[in-house]
This record gives sequence, C-alpha cells and structure tokens, in this order.
Amino acid sequence: MIGIVGAGVVGSRVAETLRFFSQPQISVNDIEPTVAQRLASRLSGGRSQLSVVDRNSMKSVKVVVLCGPSPHFSIAKEFIDVGVSVVSTSDDIADCLNLLTLSQLATENKATLIVGAASSPGMSGLLVRHLAESFDSIDEVHVALHGTGGPACARQHHRALSGQSIGWHDGEWLRRPAGSGRELCWFPEPVGAYDCYRGELPDPLLIKRAFPELERVTGRVSATRRDRVFSRVPMMIPPQAEGGMGGLRVEVRGMKSGARLVDVIAVVERVGQVAGVVAATTANAIYTNKIEGLGAHVLGDESMPNSWLVTQICSAGIYLHSFVRA
Repeated sequence: MIGIVGAGVVGSRVAETLRFFSQPQISVNDIEPTVAQRLASRLSGGRSQLSVVDRNSMKSVKVVVLCGPSPHFSIAKEFIDVGVSVVSTSDDIADCLNLLTLSQLATENKATLIVGAASSPGMSGLLVRHLAESFDSIDEVHVALHGTGGPACARQHHRALSGQSIGWHDGEWLRRPAGSGRELCWFPEPVGAYDCYRGELPDPLLIKRAFPELERVTGRVSATRRDRVFSRVPMMIPPQAEGGMGGLRVEVRGMKSGARLVDVIAVVERVGQVAGVVAATTANAIYTNKIEGLGAHVLGDESMPNSWLVTQICSAGIYLHSFVRA
C-alpha cells in the first residue's frame, strides 16, 4: 500500500499516476478531510481503491508521498521512526538539507527517504543523468524552471525570488541575491523564451550531491518585472488553484570524444503534473523494490534506477524535448 499526504494539485497527480500504474491500494490524508474524500471518490474504482485515513493509520503503509507545503522534515521523521519509506516533494532549500540529515535514522529503521522528488528538484536530476550518459565527462549543469504548480508552489516561487541563490562555482558554494543574473532561456513550445533569474532553489545542492564531479551548478526561475518588484513583500493576490503550462530546462556541458559539448533537454508540461508523476513513479519504484537502498537519496544519483524511472515517467505522459544543433 502507498500513502499520500496532501490531496492538493500534486497529491491529486500522484494518485492519478499510481492509478495509471495499477496500484491496488492507495491511502490519502489531508488536513481538510473533504478534499481527500473528493479525490478518493473521483479516482476509486477499477484496479485501484483509494481510502481516506488519518495520520496514524498511514503508518502501516510501505511508502508515503509527502505532497503538502514544506517543511516536510517533522512529518518525514514521524514516518521514518516507524520504518515507513518516504518520498518528499519539498522544494525548499532548508527543508531539503534537514531531510538529508535523516539518512542515518532511515538506515537504522530500514527505510528509504527520497529528497526532492518533484519537477525542480527531482526531474532535473533525472534529466542530468539522462544527458550525462552521452558524455565522456560533465562539469557544468544549469537548470531553469518556468511556471508553478498549486498555491503552495506559487508561494515558494514568490519566496525564491526574494532570498539568496546558492550555486556551486569552481570548488565553493556562492550565495548571490535571488532575482539577479538575468539570462534568456528558451523552452520548447508552447512556452517559448523567458527571462530567468537566480532563485533560491535546492537543485544545485541536490544535483551536486548526485554528481560530485561537477565544477559549476546553477538554478534559475523565470520571472517578470512585476514578479521581481513584488517578491520582497507578501503576496497581495491569492495564487491560482493551478498554474498554466510550465517548463523545465536542463543544460549540461562536458567533454565527448575530445571536444567540448553543450547539450540541452527540456520538459514542457504543467509543473504540478510533472511533480506528481515523478513522485508517484519514485514511490512505485520503492513499492516494487526497484529502489532498495536504505537511507536518504536524491534522484539522479548513481544508486538510483534512473533510466527505468525516466522510462516510466515518459510512459505516464511526460515527454522529453531535445534541442537540436544546426
């Protein structure tokens, strides 16, 4: 049995994907029981049965997916304490760092913890590994994200433009003001080109963990002038229930056959959809023992079945776009 904590945009996409994978028993929990009940009523039937349970009942499942707003540290520790594996969709830097400290506890309790199994981070790490296989060696990774998922994701995007961006540069971590460093990034249609700026994203931290050989790693988010101006004040307008079409762009640089090569791969889809599919696929991999390693891990790490995960994610409707050189 797989559990889902949080029945919002990402949680709903997780449930839909698990149903696509014919997961027989899915437990759902949300701070608003009526929201969880609506999700269970909509998706129950056929080979999959969704049931609404309380937090304590969720502790009997094999793996739980945390889809609510960050931080996830406390609830993840609660499940790991009883030996339940956890897949976290958190995209907050401090929360991801705290989750990684639970590695030893997860190992002692024979549980697996996957940190940052969403779109960015998560899918970004898988795309880096996917591209890295065509290189002899890689030394730079640059990630750009456009769009938001549900309201919690929109609020996190708002904060990401007002904090400090963390990037790895020639042997040291550099902190620079978020919202600086404008760069025009091209995403596949129908998204197109957007100005992207340094953001307070956990991708550089988690990608560097999966690829210790990298010399430079950066993370950027798209933003308008209004986004940047109002990023340092509370959100005046409540975010939409779900953002529109989003994009994730990963640029990898390295060596191949003695020549310097730059390759770019991207995903264009609603951010919540990508996050839900990635999280559900990761949880299903733990459930079916495709992922057996104990302790904390990040997607893209050599210990993960990355090729299998990418194949499953694509089978669930997330398509990869490669930029073709002229």
